[in-house]
Amino acid sequence: MTTVTQIRSARRWSMLALGVFAQSSSAVFVHGTPFLLPALTERGMSLATAGLLVSMPTIGLVCTLIAWGYVVDRIGEHKVLVAGPALMLIAGVAAATVTDYVALGVLLFLGGMGAASTNGASGRVIVGWFPPDKRGLAMGIRQTAQPLGVGIGALSIPAVAAAHGFSTAILVPALMAGAAAIACLFGIVDPPRPESAGDTARPVNPYRGDSTLWRIHAVSVLLCIPQATLWTFALLWLHRDVGWSLAAAGVLVTITQILGAGGRIGAGVWSDRVASRLAPLRTVAVAAAIAMAALAFAAWAQWWWAAIPIAIAASVITVTDNGLAFTAVAEIAGPYWSGRGLGIQNTGQNLAIAAVAPGFGALITAAGFPVTYALAAVVAAVAVPLVPRASR
Repeated sequence: MTTVTQIRSARRWSMLALGVFAQSSSAVFVHGTPFLLPALTERGMSLATAGLLVSMPTIGLVCTLIAWGYVVDRIGEHKVLVAGPALMLIAGVAAATVTDYVALGVLLFLGGMGAASTNGASGRVIVGWFPPDKRGLAMGIRQTAQPLGVGIGALSIPAVAAAHGFSTAILVPALMAGAAAIACLFGIVDPPRPESAGDTARPVNPYRGDSTLWRIHAVSVLLCIPQATLWTFALLWLHRDVGWSLAAAGVLVTITQILGAGGRIGAGVWSDRVASRLAPLRTVAVAAAIAMAALAFAAWAQWWWAAIPIAIAASVITVTDNGLAFTAVAEIAGPYWSGRGLGIQNTGQNLAIAAVAPGFGALITAAGFPVTYALAAVVAAVAVPLVPRASR
């Protein structure tokens, strides 16, 4: 017990940093590859083919999130946080050497498979080593890994591709993943698990006979829709409807990403202070519905003086549920099921986000942004009564 206590007090923050690093490397690999589109099209590739190629890491991620969760539940976090980034390194280095586009797509898919490993494993490390009154803060910090990874990819990949070509640019996420694998090899320690009743005893399935986890998953999928709507179309709305330049719109979108990262941390601290993940989650769902409805009205009335600050507020509000739901799933599922629970959680969210671009894009074309924002508000409102009243 002395060793456990010492690790909890002396190393939990360093392991949080390693979890953020590993998750950020996954985000660079998955969300950074679209920044290779200019380099691919300059090679003479059609935009449709290039778009399919850069989507392969996302497809690989979605296909293997639950499988990685099962592996985490069986062998622990340490091995997974080494193996997954190592797979990203191998796939990325190999992708930099091939010229055949089919082989490139396969390797990017494998890299996405490796990237899926860090989602559940890094969350499990945090839940395992941080006490409940610090867990929300820690998970909020962990949730900043995605915007951090997107930012790193946006700053580095296009610049490297322009200066040194496609093959060198794809090494950026690969080498970052390799560094994460080495760091996790020496820095991650599996958190303790309670003793089971015996070697052959099977832990109780938290999904059986209880709808709590399923309801949290459903809420997260619904709340992803207004979030993805703003992330995907805010730049276009600011440019086309409001009349801003692309440069000015890009600056505002970047600012909202930074504020959103802060919002995730704030929501985690809030949940620690009230000793609940689900009560703040319900409040966030209500706030998201109100913010999107207000944005829809302001956009319809063309009150840009109101629509811009409302859009900023909505962009922050709609991302603050991620850490709350993620932490609740890990805590409720328990140490022997949380890997799979977090895998299911992330799979549903990624599928919802993937559906927003084509679905809501068609709606914007047919009916405009105000109607689309109003529908997103309705979706958020539907999530409110689904939030469970109390965790077990």
